[in-house]
Amino acid sequence: MSGGGFVRLPGGSVVVALTLPSPWADGRKVRVLVHSVNRARALTRLRNLGLRAVYLRGNAHPPTPDEITAVLHHPDGLLWRTAPQETVELWHPIRALLRPVRPA
Repeated sequence: MSGGGFVRLPGGSVVVALTLPSPWADGRKVRVLVHSVNRARALTRLRNLGLRAVYLRGNAHPPTPDEITAVLHHPDGLLWRTAPQETVELWHPIRALLRPVRPA
């Protein structure tokens, strides 16, 4: 993991942001956002989806206000997009990251 952090919201829940290697092994990284009751539960949600080696050490790169807004308005509370953000890219549901790539 190259960067991550969290923000505790006024209601007590947290938004965790992690920058992880892309599951496609293409050298890119993805930024993943998780809204959950607490940090441990957020990491458990990712591990249950198959992202086993997910850890949050420190708070060097917490989610930005725009990232917090995006994840709070998504029904699943799990989003991703490529990182670093070089072009205008919308957030994707986590299912789009974890679905197997179909050969062309």
